[in-house]
Amino acid sequence: MHIDFVDQSLRDGQQSLWGMRLRAFEAAGALPYLKDAGYRTIDLTGAGMFTVLLREYADDPWGTLDFLVAGLGGNELRSGLRTISCVGFAPTPQAILDLWIETLIKHGSTSFWLYDCLFDMDVMRHMVDVVARAGGQPVPAVMYGLTDVHGDEFFATRAAQMASWPGVESVYVEDAAGVLTPDRAATLLPAMRRATGDIPLEMHCHNTTGLAQHNYIEAVKAGFTRLHTASRPMANGPSLPSTESMVPIIEHMGHTHGLDTSTFAPVAAHFEEVARLAGRQTGQMAEYDPRMYDHQLPGGMTGTLINQLGRHGMGDRFPEVLEAIPQVRRDLGSPIMATPFSQFVGIQAVLNIITGQPYSMVPDEVVHYALGHYGPLPAPIAPDVLDKILSSPRAAKLKDWERPDPSLAEIRRRFAPGISDEELLLRFMFSDEEVDGMLAAGPVRTDPRRSANNIVNAITDLLADPGGSRSFSVSTPAFSLTARKGNA
Repeated sequence: MHIDFVDQSLRDGQQSLWGMRLRAFEAAGALPYLKDAGYRTIDLTGAGMFTVLLREYADDPWGTLDFLVAGLGGNELRSGLRTISCVGFAPTPQAILDLWIETLIKHGSTSFWLYDCLFDMDVMRHMVDVVARAGGQPVPAVMYGLTDVHGDEFFATRAAQMASWPGVESVYVEDAAGVLTPDRAATLLPAMRRATGDIPLEMHCHNTTGLAQHNYIEAVKAGFTRLHTASRPMANGPSLPSTESMVPIIEHMGHTHGLDTSTFAPVAAHFEEVARLAGRQTGQMAEYDPRMYDHQLPGGMTGTLINQLGRHGMGDRFPEVLEAIPQVRRDLGSPIMATPFSQFVGIQAVLNIITGQPYSMVPDEVVHYALGHYGPLPAPIAPDVLDKILSSPRAAKLKDWERPDPSLAEIRRRFAPGISDEELLLRFMFSDEEVDGMLAAGPVRTDPRRSANNIVNAITDLLADPGGSRSFSVSTPAFSLTARKGNA
């Protein structure tokens, strides 16, 4: 077979290892090599990246996206989207989801992987249609989880439904927690292949337990022809397998690929240098930890949870949280552990530990989940737990809640007239203060050199000051520069 690769260095690799903190200037040096490497698709962005860029750095996420798209011209570029939410956990009005998709397509990100861990298939089908009508390529995702509820037939049946929808060119299978084993893959993946006919199938496994490469081998044996990988510094551990490791495996199995392997080393060298300058970790192969199969925390969430516990002086209680998560997951009907339900389970486990009285404090999101507002529950919630959740005053208030569905015209009236679609989306999803700060910060930095323009401006201001210095000099072993103020 011919095996295609989907690059995850710029999106899920840096999400899993760096918390989505890759900025435009930090990606710049890799773009020319990724552009010409021969990937089938390059996964590029999503609402989570917009959130981090705006809130952490006041970077313009649209400017960042435009810079990345320009540097990757000629490639199919992808973004991810939950079927009912854009930013945060709360359901997003359909008008905003529609505008988000249309605007991303306008900026050059035309492929969308769509996921819903509760498998509300009517909603998934609707979003596939929305993407297709907007001129994009919908890629519905089967999110794998290790539960007593989700057997091979469950996943194969959903994959078959997705494959039958008009406009769907491939179906995507993801193991976000990295808990798929080769033994399970050997039964699950052939069942999915048989159920879906000839449509291309994509495999996306996080290497949390060090077994992802073996699962990819089983996927290829079953007839999957698209594998998700990342450049080695952005791979492994909570991330995905490295492209460098999978290409020889594919070749050894007798299959072909279209990647230019000469691009691997410069991309890896670039990300190694970015990690060094920013003080970030590169990916490492994970040691085996059997607890992974109990708590099933996705890689990206593990780091976030540790950081949040540390900020509240609870870093030493992380092992307690890991022990509590499996019971909470079963209590809540065994949802697949991926966004947002892995967060719901993790937060509830933390609250159960803090209070010492399980479910005496329940977040609104868990109440909404219990009431079915996020979609059909995979299994009934434990009766005693459900009683505690629904007996709360908040549950009574949220019982008759309905997803807000204002029109785009109604939403526009909340904001200043004449603003662009891009600014409207940012102001809807974030606070005015955050967006105003971004606008005040000016164009996004794309030059990997250290603030060159700011240095030049500072020197100019210094020499222009009538009472200031009349000369400025700087020297290094490699060069020297002297600037003197001329006579009036």
